[in-house]
Amino acid sequence: MAQVVAGVVAAARLARGRRRLPALAPRMTARTTISVVVPARDEAARIGPCLRAALAAPAVTEVIVVDDGSRDGTANVAAALGAKVISGAPLPDGWVGKQWALRQGVGAATGEVVVTLDADARPEPGLFGALAAALERYDLVSAAPRFACDGPLEQALHAAMLATLVYRFGPAGPPAPPPPHRVVANGQCMAFRREQLARVDGFALVRDRMTDDVALARCLAGRGWSVGFLDAGSLLEVDMHDSVAELWREWGRSLPLRDVTGPGWQAADLAVIWLTCALPALRVAAGRPTGLDAGLLAMRLLLAYALRGSYRDPGPGLLLSPLLDPAAALRLTMATLRPVRTWRGRTYPAVTAGGRRARPGRSAAR
Repeated sequence: MAQVVAGVVAAARLARGRRRLPALAPRMTARTTISVVVPARDEAARIGPCLRAALAAPAVTEVIVVDDGSRDGTANVAAALGAKVISGAPLPDGWVGKQWALRQGVGAATGEVVVTLDADARPEPGLFGALAAALERYDLVSAAPRFACDGPLEQALHAAMLATLVYRFGPAGPPAPPPPHRVVANGQCMAFRREQLARVDGFALVRDRMTDDVALARCLAGRGWSVGFLDAGSLLEVDMHDSVAELWREWGRSLPLRDVTGPGWQAADLAVIWLTCALPALRVAAGRPTGLDAGLLAMRLLLAYALRGSYRDPGPGLLLSPLLDPAAALRLTMATLRPVRTWRGRTYPAVTAGGRRARPGRSAAR
C-alpha cells in the first residue's frame, strides 16, 4: 500500500511536466543594466569560459568576481580577462563563504539587475537578456541548465541523482508556484533586482545555510516574493564535476536540502525515492519484480527519456540511470542522516531547518 501511495505522489509530480512553463528564449539585449557577480574560491582552472561569455554579452554592463581567499591565482585570471576583481573580506562568524562573497559582490554592483553565476557556468548568447525579461514577472529567478558529463557512468549517476529532485519537487518551470517550503532554485545562476534584494539584505537572511540557493528562494517566497525556477537548458551549461567520485561526494552531500527541510518532509521525500525508484530497480535485479514495480520502472524510463534536453550529450547513460537509482537513494539517505558542513577548506557549524545551530561552534577556516 505504501508503494502505491508513493507511486501516485510521484506520478502527480512528474505529470506537471506536461504543463510546465516554456523554456527561456534568448534575448541579446535588455531594457535595464545588468551586473554579473561570480563568487570564486580556487576556481582558476574553470572560471575562464564563464567570464569570457559574460564579458562578451552585449546586455551585460559589468562583470564582478569576488575572490574568496583563493590560493590558485583565481584573481589574476579574472583580472587578465577583464573582470572587476574584489578581494573578499575575512569571513565573519556565522556566515558560509558563498553567501558572504555574494553579499560583497552585490554591494559593489551598479546594475539595476544582478545575475549571479558559479564559476563552472557557461552562459550562452541571450541568457542575460532572457533573465532580465523574466524579472518583469518574477522577483527572483533561477535557471535550470543543461549538464556536461564525462562518460556514460558519470551521466548515469548524475541522471539518477537529478531524478531524485524531479521525483520530490517536479520539473523546472512549474505551472503554478509551490508553497514556500517546497520551492526549489539553482544557485549556479540566479537573477534579481539589486535594490529589492538589498532592502531585505537577502544573503544575510540565509548566511549559515549550505544549501544557500534553496534557502534564499524559500525565505523570500515566504516573504511574498514571486520566485521562478525556469528551464534555461538552451542558454546555460554547467560542468559540475570532474569525476564520478567527485559527483558522488560533492553533489550527493547537498541533494537532501537538509538544512532547509523539516524532518517530516525529509522522511516523506526519502520514502518516495526508495519506494518508487530504488525498490523497483532492486526487485528487477533480484528477478522478483511485481506488476507495480514494472509500472514504476516504465515511469522512470519515461523520465530518463524526458531528461535528454538536460544534457549536452545525451547518451546511453540516461537509459542506464534507473539501474543506479538504489545508489542515488543510498547517497541521499547518507547525506540526510550525516550532513556534511565542510566546503573548500572551511567547516561550518550544523544548523537545523528552523535556523538554529544543532551544535555550538565557530566557523573555522582551515
